[in-house]
Amino acid sequence: MNPRTLTRCAVLTALALALSAVERLAPLTVLIPLPGLRLGLSNLVTVYALCRLRRREALAILLVRCFLGSLLGGNLTALAFSLTGGLLALGVTAAALCLPGLSLYGVSILGAAAHNTGQILAAMAVLGSRAPLVYLPALLLCSIITGGVTGTVSSLLVRRVVPVQ
Repeated sequence: MNPRTLTRCAVLTALALALSAVERLAPLTVLIPLPGLRLGLSNLVTVYALCRLRRREALAILLVRCFLGSLLGGNLTALAFSLTGGLLALGVTAAALCLPGLSLYGVSILGAAAHNTGQILAAMAVLGSRAPLVYLPALLLCSIITGGVTGTVSSLLVRRVVPVQ
């Protein structure tokens, strides 16, 4: 990675960490009582990175964000949830971006649904039980809202921000 690309990735990682920290201060669970429900603001950075950078750079940003977020948040168990959800969402989002006619709005909803599915899979692995599947339908329903919000903002960011040279 050249210094310019490395700097761009570092700034985007810092932005994703800051957005994640802001989300921890005002969780959606106040409005909708589902464990772990968040708007997914740091996913804005992932979608932006997938649209403006190479996929490996978007992956690097995601991995560093997950690891640093877990270290700074003091919760290593959250790393399993963050990584599983994030990696699945990154893969689904990258694939969905290749589909003709699908807007960033739709791509973000699919990414949010994949993230929630990944977190349920992580919860099942950590607990050794299928019990977390009970939350999946409600989380997938919430994905429409959270993915829609991040998709709307992502569309504005990708359209209005100067393309990467």
